[in-house]
Amino acid sequence: MSADSIWSYGPTTGHVEGQDLTGYTVDSTDGTIGVAEREADPAGMLHLVVDTAVWAFGRSVLVPAGTVTGIDTENRTITVACTRSEVKGAPRFETDSETLDPDYLTRVAAYYRDLPGQRTPAS
Repeated sequence: MSADSIWSYGPTTGHVEGQDLTGYTVDSTDGTIGVAEREADPAGMLHLVVDTAVWAFGRSVLVPAGTVTGIDTENRTITVACTRSEVKGAPRFETDSETLDPDYLTRVAAYYRDLPGQRTPAS
């Protein structure tokens, strides 16, 4: 299991263990990214798969839980600490099998970890 905080929700996000985030709107610092299709946790690497709809040509993106800054259950929104263009620039997500691919997940972690404003990985 990874101790890397990019794969876990921060203590102030409002995340509750077992909470179903499917269907929540995902907002970046500069606009809406899309809708959470599902949450996955292969080998301790918790992340959201987000349907970006039209703005990113209808593709889905993988967003690590560590990028989440807040969850509003009343308004069904998730806020992340990155911009739309940063999410769009992440390693391309194409198939569900990638969520089980350690090399792909390592690239995703490195990309998001290096963005400005991200929490420091746990040691």
